[in-house]
Amino acid sequence: MSNSTNKKGQVAMLDTSFLIRLLNEEDPLHKYAVEYYQYLLEQEYVLYVSTIALAEYCVKGQLDEIPFDNLRVVPFNLDHSSTAGEFAATLYEAKKKGAFSPESRLIIPNDTKIFAQAAKLNAVYVVTSDTEAGKAMKTLSGKGNFSVQHLDIHKSVSEAFGMLLYTDAEV
Repeated sequence: MSNSTNKKGQVAMLDTSFLIRLLNEEDPLHKYAVEYYQYLLEQEYVLYVSTIALAEYCVKGQLDEIPFDNLRVVPFNLDHSSTAGEFAATLYEAKKKGAFSPESRLIIPNDTKIFAQAAKLNAVYVVTSDTEAGKAMKTLSGKGNFSVQHLDIHKSVSEAFGMLLYTDAEV
């Protein structure tokens, strides 16, 4: 992908792990989270966050810490439920067959709910620091209409998008 290609109007879903890194200056991935956040805003992606991710964030954080000015909130609705159920069934079946092996955790129902929301929004990316989410998304890839890509902030924006970057920025 080129830096000169404008992504105006394309959707990126931000998950809980991304929000945690973005809002915690002490986190080792904070710098990358800020880079992704700024890059996505500059490229005019529409940034969504699920009410599910917000509930998870509020386990240790507060809603007033979230930069709502730049985010759209998507509630988990009835139209997301059947898709989330299909995704969970696909992942459970793949796990049973040994084709999907999440390390040291169960298939998290909240992940499949967020993936379903991203799919229904025609999101290009789910932006996360959760590498296990990437394994689940790869397993779902090509199933039905799921074409959302895992954007893992363990890589810099320049590495992920193949470009040179500027920045030492603030949220």
